[in-house]
Amino acid sequence: MFSRRSLELKSVSQLQSMQAAGRVLAEALDAVVDAAAPGINTRELDDVFRAVLERRGATSNFLGYHGFPAAICTSVNEEVVHGIPSDRVLRSGDVLKVDGGAIVDGWHSDSARTILLGSSEAGTADPEDERLSAITREAMWVGIAAFATARHVGEIGDAIDDFVTAQPGAELGILEEYVGHGIGSKMHMPPDVFNYRTGHRGPKVQPGMALAIEPMLVRGGIQTATLEDDWTVVTVDGTRASQWEHTVCRHDGGLWVLSAPDGGAAELARHGVEPVPPGN
Repeated sequence: MFSRRSLELKSVSQLQSMQAAGRVLAEALDAVVDAAAPGINTRELDDVFRAVLERRGATSNFLGYHGFPAAICTSVNEEVVHGIPSDRVLRSGDVLKVDGGAIVDGWHSDSARTILLGSSEAGTADPEDERLSAITREAMWVGIAAFATARHVGEIGDAIDDFVTAQPGAELGILEEYVGHGIGSKMHMPPDVFNYRTGHRGPKVQPGMALAIEPMLVRGGIQTATLEDDWTVVTVDGTRASQWEHTVCRHDGGLWVLSAPDGGAAELARHGVEPVPPGN
């Protein structure tokens, strides 16, 4: 299961267990998206997420991780990642990042979404926040598409960086302190998956490799700080952030997005990638 470089390479059956975890996770995140609204507090969203995992017989890989007290991270506005669910009430115009995970049969999945509380069309959201989330989301899919044909992990970051820097309009920052990662029998494993050009190729892509690809973009500077709770990461300049993430694998038959019910087919079609489930 492990290569000579200590990268965990999964069998087909293990990837299928990760796929099962990803299906539960997608359902739980869908439930959170449906529940998120002005007037709801973020602890209530954590309850919604936990209820789906319990109903589906999955467990959380966030709860208790290095002492983290919840099943999801809820990061609002200038909070980038690792926000702790609380009594904080969501307001119209907020930019909410929800990051969660699930374990099935000992195998992990990890995924994140940005939720906009309102819309610019209705006058309840900043169009620049909508642009931020849309570009971050597409950057994730660009990175996933690059993984489909990549020979080395570093090509994912190259593709994301090229896409983001080519966007017209106000420049967006790509966070460098927080990156994607390997995933499988643990939530965080080698290799690091950078979202920007590093000048290094990174490890060779091999069948059985599973990665969490998660670009995080900000509307301002990329400097961050951690609050006194020792978890919540915020932008130093107070500008808003977006995060999108999926768990993705390469196998002998191709690529599959393990945390998307359709394997990423709908989104990857425009990139010329046809995902194939493990075992096919």
